[in-house]
Amino acid sequence: MLNALTIDVEDYFHVEAFADVISSAHWDQYPIRVERNTFRLLELLGRRNVQATFFILGWVADRCPALVRAIVDSGHEIGSHGYGHQMLTRGSQANFRADLTRAKSAIEDQTGSRVTCFRAPSYSITSKTLWALEILGEFGFEYDSSIFPIRHDYYGIPDAPRFPHYWSLQSGARLLEFPPSTVRVLGINVPIAGGGYLRLLPYKVTAGAIRRLNQKEDQPAMVYLHPWEIDPDQPRLDACWRSRFRQYQNLQTTEDKLSRLLDEFSWAPMSKVLSGYRRPIPSIN
Repeated sequence: MLNALTIDVEDYFHVEAFADVISSAHWDQYPIRVERNTFRLLELLGRRNVQATFFILGWVADRCPALVRAIVDSGHEIGSHGYGHQMLTRGSQANFRADLTRAKSAIEDQTGSRVTCFRAPSYSITSKTLWALEILGEFGFEYDSSIFPIRHDYYGIPDAPRFPHYWSLQSGARLLEFPPSTVRVLGINVPIAGGGYLRLLPYKVTAGAIRRLNQKEDQPAMVYLHPWEIDPDQPRLDACWRSRFRQYQNLQTTEDKLSRLLDEFSWAPMSKVLSGYRRPIPSIN
């Protein structure tokens, strides 16, 4: 079964864990490492002829145009991760429209093609920001992967569907949502989709969860990671212990875990996985 592999192309200083200590106005003062880390990911994928969906931050697209072109030239799908990595829960609808407009322009200027898939920074489409789905529809997006069906201090809608589903929009259009993967344990959705969960959990747990999704639930997995997660030498930033733990724990294991996942399972971009989806996709009104 094909599983969806997605990369959120952002740098170590963009993450929400450091939003309280690093202003976006100061991002240009930090060494950019996203370019070399993403090229490393492209090399890992290229060796195995694996394509993925790269959700690119508009800020990165503006500063690393050669990287965007390399991702496209390698045959990967391009998605938008917004422009300034602003959580929707901290802004307004007007702010989101402006950010989305700027991001689409930055990315589409580099790719020469329309961007149709989106992932919100820090999965910040929650029960309080579902209005964002209507705006995504207005902007012509067809696919989204922003709603994490878990309980978390930053994000999540715990009772959201765990598998691909359509959101019916007021315009009459539909937006196809592909959530990051979870497994049910004692009636609770447990995240196994990548990122910090990939770094913190033993490899056997992650691989076993993906096999469970594929074999027992007959569902594809949606896995994600960030280029900074294969960079154990990134600068250490001053923040609270919880933020530092989330950012730095097990960075040295990510590349090996990713390589093993690439070898053990089959992967494709999000839209390709959805185009071959074997079950009827339900709609939410």
